[in-house]
Amino acid sequence: MQTYDVFNGDADGICALIQLRLAEPAETTLITGVKRDIALVQLVPASEPARVNILDISLDKNRDAVDTLLAAGCSVFYVDHHFPGDDLPDSPNFTALIDTQPTTCTSLLVDRHLGGRFHNWAIAAAFGDNLNAVGEELASKAGLSSDQTEALKTLGVCINYNGYGASVEDLHFHPADVYRECVKFEDPLELIDSAPVAWQQLRDGYEADMAQGLAAPVLSETATSLVVKLPDDAWARRVSGVLGNELANRNPDKACAIVTKSTDNIYLVSIRAPLNNRSGADEVARQFATGGGRKAAAGINALPAEQLQAFLDTVEGFWAD
Repeated sequence: MQTYDVFNGDADGICALIQLRLAEPAETTLITGVKRDIALVQLVPASEPARVNILDISLDKNRDAVDTLLAAGCSVFYVDHHFPGDDLPDSPNFTALIDTQPTTCTSLLVDRHLGGRFHNWAIAAAFGDNLNAVGEELASKAGLSSDQTEALKTLGVCINYNGYGASVEDLHFHPADVYRECVKFEDPLELIDSAPVAWQQLRDGYEADMAQGLAAPVLSETATSLVVKLPDDAWARRVSGVLGNELANRNPDKACAIVTKSTDNIYLVSIRAPLNNRSGADEVARQFATGGGRKAAAGINALPAEQLQAFLDTVEGFWAD
């Protein structure tokens, strides 16, 4: 029976699959893409029964495709931390590990599922998903040094950074290739110590793009929100998510958003809830047609230009009370 691994192209999705495949090596068909490409389950053929693992992708956005797979006799293992919809599929072939708490992520759910066998990959993913306090606590409990902790943080952030873009052409590496390189190492610290050329290229790209992002103009700022605007350039699309995380870390009492020009009339939006109140990002995003995500971090894939002011008003007002 064919096995398909369907996973988000960010650090959380990649590190979750790394753990699963280190625990259970198998030749599988990989289905992934840029971070915002979440309608991935529909790419799994429903012509015959298969084993399907789905990681770090909203069930709510893929429910019809999941139901189709289950009707075709597929077994589905679903691990995620995004809003799943009002109910879960009622099928003996459906197994789910879903937790939407803002202090967890898919890799941490897999880590718990596997009893912490590849714990450092989960720690790297936590940092990549901007769960810095969680990552610090897990690293401390694991007895990691400050240098090791910082190394895992840098790795997680850079893998996450690589997932952002309008298409895979914007990225330094295809997320499937990042997975294939990383899964060679049971411990991410071994990957870092070996210093492969691809890792150095990714780290250098992150630093260069972040420097430009931090110099970007502010579109709107209030006591409770900060919105920055980026141009229609590949570097801006790559840095949008991690820049949002960095701004949130620097402004813990403010909701932060990155508005990136996509075309003349469309914007790509990345939203971060205040770190001191990690909720509401998904609610804001879902007020717009292509919005979605989780409580602490969400996005809008295509915000029409005529709705930009409405978005700014929503962000300014949502956390103001």
